[in-house]
Amino acid sequence: MSASETVEVTGHLMDSGILSAILDDIREYDGDYIIDRFDVGHEAADTSRAQITVTAEDDEALQRLLMRLQTRGVNQVHPGEATFTEADMDGVFPDGFYSTTNLETKVRIEGRWYDVENPEMDCGLVVEAQGDGYRVYTLPMSDVRTGMLVICSASGVRVSIPVADKSSASFGFMESDVSSEKPQAVLVRQVAEGMREARAAGKKVLWVGGPGVVHTGAAPAMVALVKAGFVDVLFAGNALATHDIESSLYGTSLGIDLTMGQGVEHGHEHHIRALNTIRKAGSIKDAVDQGVLTGGIMHALVTEGKKFVLVGSVRDDGPLPDVHTDVIEGQRAMRAELQDVGFCLMVATMLHSVATGNILPASIPLVCVDINPATVTKLADRGSSHARGIVTDVGLFLEQLALELVPDYRRA
Repeated sequence: MSASETVEVTGHLMDSGILSAILDDIREYDGDYIIDRFDVGHEAADTSRAQITVTAEDDEALQRLLMRLQTRGVNQVHPGEATFTEADMDGVFPDGFYSTTNLETKVRIEGRWYDVENPEMDCGLVVEAQGDGYRVYTLPMSDVRTGMLVICSASGVRVSIPVADKSSASFGFMESDVSSEKPQAVLVRQVAEGMREARAAGKKVLWVGGPGVVHTGAAPAMVALVKAGFVDVLFAGNALATHDIESSLYGTSLGIDLTMGQGVEHGHEHHIRALNTIRKAGSIKDAVDQGVLTGGIMHALVTEGKKFVLVGSVRDDGPLPDVHTDVIEGQRAMRAELQDVGFCLMVATMLHSVATGNILPASIPLVCVDINPATVTKLADRGSSHARGIVTDVGLFLEQLALELVPDYRRA
């Protein structure tokens, strides 16, 4: 027998294409729909509201469809109560578990709504008794343990999607997924303003960087931004840190002289010798403390007391002693630094950008800068629909950002 549920969604449904995407999802999941009500906003700043009855083959199919629709901010009109099941294996969710979104989420248990801690996509929701109520939080599959209570089905779950303020000029470029033709000076100012707002609110600025930051000669600009307090946490791989350290020790990046733009004799050895130097010192911080490493991005992060999380891959040389080679431990280390993040800037890295987008709540402003528009597209395709991109040369962008945020950078 078929199963039905009435759902609703509010937002800029027409110009954003959300309604069309919702209806496509319903058909993709072999469901059907009837639009019961559609109230269209009259002004550009007004939101619209739709109420839709969705039908699926059975309740199991309906629950999967409802979970999919919640990634678009769609909720049941009558959500009911959350149901949960005890996990019977470590590292395995019960069948029918609720697959989370990165949206602000609430769960209804015994007539009371609870905020879900640390929203993150592609996880489960775990319930724990706390005082006279409950605590609900997201948990990745690898961390679930036997006996944990895991929410199953979409019943009793509501999400809230961030709604762009159409009346505000702030982050106006975010109205389009990728900005490639808009004046770069305007985009730089908007990103700078977002970083200032985060800092003024007592929030942290998270950077996600790739080796292109060093290759393009933008390391001095990033150093200036670290020292000015606009880099609180850096997520990166082995490559950015290694090339930055190579640049500090030898003046090259992958053997290319950064001042001349050409290879140097024995330059191909520099990155592996840089790795060996840091491994001999014990860690990046030890190398700074010993006076071995005296400049660059990693030196600035250490001396300014900022955090960095380096997570490696199978293609890494070395790697540096600070690099997490267990990706699960690396994910945990990254999640541990997300508290109080108020702005995220991703530059010149596809894989780390996608990895970070996967664990960030949708409420955090997220900007991706890359010369390749496919990087931003890939990020959005993985579910980070709140990500907005700027297609430009990372080196030039970071130079302009430093000029905007650090008054004396021009004299540095």
